[in-house]
Amino acid sequence: MKTILQSFRIYVVITLVTGIIYPLAMTGVAQLLFPKQANGSRITEQNKLVGSDLIAQKFESPKYFWPRPSSADYATVASGASNKGPTAADLKKSIDERRQKFGADAPVDLLTASGSGLDPHISPEAARLQIARVAAARNISIEKVSTLVDQTIEGPQLGFLGEPRVNVLLLNRGLDQLR
Repeated sequence: MKTILQSFRIYVVITLVTGIIYPLAMTGVAQLLFPKQANGSRITEQNKLVGSDLIAQKFESPKYFWPRPSSADYATVASGASNKGPTAADLKKSIDERRQKFGADAPVDLLTASGSGLDPHISPEAARLQIARVAAARNISIEKVSTLVDQTIEGPQLGFLGEPRVNVLLLNRGLDQLR
């Protein structure tokens, strides 16, 4: 009986610490130090939610830059990789279809989905590949769109982590503000 009571007390303490105290403490720290990120990095326009700069959105109109492909169709609940191996016939078919859409020299991030299926960024090369299409669809100069792409390129995090990238939602919002 003594062992059962000790085990139950340990269970209660561990449950309180790991299930309540620690999550609340981390939520509090996140809200204090990183409030924007802790609340989903929401982007609002005229008090209306238009997206998050951390999660990709589906853009299919030729007037917009397109994000990386998503194996989860950009759904956050079903996010994840397709788990298709490099020898999978349907993966090869998907890549071949995307290569026809973007051209033989398309960057890999336009041909393959990210691990989460929700990567909000594309490479500067992937953005530049789409400039002519977007400019033609919007009837604006290639130079104007190219300048916007150059202005939205983010450098590596902390100056050395990762590669330069372009946030597709922020780029498309910038397009909507061009006149």
